[in-house]
Amino acid sequence: MLRTFTTQSEEIQHLITNDPILGDVIKKIGTLTYTTDEGSLEFFVDTIVSQMLSNKAANAIFARLKDICGGEITAVKLEPFSISDLRDTGLSERKAGYIIGLAKHFRENPDYFDTLAGKSDKEVMNKLTKLRGIGPWTAKMYLIFVLDRPDILPFEDGAFQQAFRWAYPDIECNEKNMKEVCSPWHPYASIASRYLYWAVDSGLTKPGNG
Repeated sequence: MLRTFTTQSEEIQHLITNDPILGDVIKKIGTLTYTTDEGSLEFFVDTIVSQMLSNKAANAIFARLKDICGGEITAVKLEPFSISDLRDTGLSERKAGYIIGLAKHFRENPDYFDTLAGKSDKEVMNKLTKLRGIGPWTAKMYLIFVLDRPDILPFEDGAFQQAFRWAYPDIECNEKNMKEVCSPWHPYASIASRYLYWAVDSGLTKPGNG
């Protein structure tokens, strides 16, 4: 689904009014357009692979995984592979075990993603974090980028923290401060966060570009 927010959108006006610093970021970026990701095992595999790795290393491993799965990572296509097979792509044993376990879970529960869509943010968090390999960060990524929930604050995320330090250089970047500074974003924390992610992705947070 394609979503577009302009500086005249009700949600963006709320953010600009309630947080002038974020408002300056929003004005630099302008219109925000994005599409939601598809809820799938591939989404979770991507997030697991990316944990504690550089983008370059994670992308290389993810590409190898897609290659051995014939271009699409699904529970069925992962079924023939062992932990050892997945380790050959560059994965750690722990991550390979998580992925094998998730593939088995989704084969046994084919309607799993459909059941998530109708649940509250808290219920989704609770349900996802019961699965091995999925922690609060991954669950929040799912809420923001797949379910398009509007009020999720991903303070655990490294890219979010990078953008926070750039936008609020005089404030120590810790959980307490991030929650306090970002509280005026409610109920549109996810949308605000997308602007900060865009600032990172576009290079705006690099020295000399802001």
